Amino acid sequence: MADDPLIHDAEGGLDRLAMIMARLRSPEGGCPWDLEQDFDTIAPYTIEEAYEVADAIARRDWDALKGELGDLMFQSVYHAQMAAEAGLFTLDDVLRGIADKMVARHPHVFGDETIATAAAQTDAWEARKARERAARAQTGVLDDVPVGHPGLTRAVKLQNRAARVGFDWPEVSQVVDKIAEEARELTEAAPEDRFEEYGDLLFVMANLARHLDIDPEAALRAANDKFTRRFRAIEAALAARGRRPEESDLAEMDALWNAAKVAEKG
Repeated sequence: MADDPLIHDAEGGLDRLAMIMARLRSPEGGCPWDLEQDFDTIAPYTIEEAYEVADAIARRDWDALKGELGDLMFQSVYHAQMAAEAGLFTLDDVLRGIADKMVARHPHVFGDETIATAAAQTDAWEARKARERAARAQTGVLDDVPVGHPGLTRAVKLQNRAARVGFDWPEVSQVVDKIAEEARELTEAAPEDRFEEYGDLLFVMANLARHLDIDPEAALRAANDKFTRRFRAIEAALAARGRRPEESDLAEMDALWNAAKVAEKG
């Protein structure tokens, strides 16, 4: 199969990317790996690419962000191509749908409504989404909270949705008390119950993040990064002494950790 000139047109934009994807999935000369994929097998890559976008932003690596955004866009094109093959919808349907949604949800920009603040816009956005859910016959408060979100993110979304109908602790102190209760239950739980109790503790921790207006996923990523920096500082300090971590002990590494902590806070 001869390649369409658009595939090699550097200025081809989204049409070029869509044609490349169609060529990869073509039964006549396409890529064997791409031909074997389906929505379920590609979904983990889509999630991974979204996290790589977030990572590039966190590192302020704008050149990497350019590439990661391209990878994420390719994921959308990939799913749209498989959907077109199955007769479900096309990439044009996806683009039309998101454009229509953005216009409909911003009547203060594209219509005659007036919204003065970001908070008022958030309230209006949620109210409009609620009307859209009702129009789709989704009547349960939690009906359309996506199950594919990371656990902490989904926990916050579930709690936010329940809070809108009054199912929420009014005070942060009550959430903290619940954390203490769940932590105690976890430490006292039988081995077969620890999984469930640990999940309960994480769920309440997500609730505390929500009450404190903290993104728990972002906070955990930051904690991961901090741990990585400080452990690397331990490795570097030990290397300067001619040793590796496995040749050290907890007391020495803990002291080096504290030194790294002091150095960071400088």
